[in-house]
Amino acid sequence: MTVDQESASGQREQAERSEEWPLVVAGAALPPDRTQAILAAAKRIGSLLKAHDHPFALAGGVAAYAHGAVVRLQHDADFCIRREDTEAVTRTLREAGLPVFLPPEDWLVKARCLGQDVDLILQLAGRPVTRELLERAEVLPVDSVHMPVLAATDLVSGLLAAFSEHHCDFGAVLSVARPLREKVDWPGIRAEQGHQPMAAAFLYLLERLRVIEPEAT
Repeated sequence: MTVDQESASGQREQAERSEEWPLVVAGAALPPDRTQAILAAAKRIGSLLKAHDHPFALAGGVAAYAHGAVVRLQHDADFCIRREDTEAVTRTLREAGLPVFLPPEDWLVKARCLGQDVDLILQLAGRPVTRELLERAEVLPVDSVHMPVLAATDLVSGLLAAFSEHHCDFGAVLSVARPLREKVDWPGIRAEQGHQPMAAAFLYLLERLRVIEPEAT
């Protein structure tokens, strides 16, 4: 085989491998950073809920932002509300001209605000949103608007409870747990989540990274 034949054969093999194993193309665009748009939607929804005295707490990535984590928001704004308040909350949003609809999942209600998706969560990682959960919320500024935000312990606990064999993104949760570590009740989370394999593995990762102290023996 000549040098040219070897080169052509190598190029064909490389092309075949590329078709079998599609990779991210260098320089491909990253998902858009919608942080400011989602923050604006969160402030609008939070202001509406506050004005009508609805019990609620900001959750998800915007809650992590309010607690001081550096986040790049790409999906939606999340709010926890009690199931028994769903009708009153959705009425408030509709009267403000916001579209509200029920998805197939029975644990949340969806809305649109300023072009962004908003999730009204009735169950946090399978656990109903309760009055006690909302009472533990901390009032924090989301840019210029103060509103109730899930307590750091409840926020991190919910993220760990959501781990499963189909969803186990330690990197995303680490970016929240690390900056919030001084605000989280880690012994309480160990007691609540430590028996779950995925949560236990994540807590071990935090120990090895020296984010938290090892469990006392």
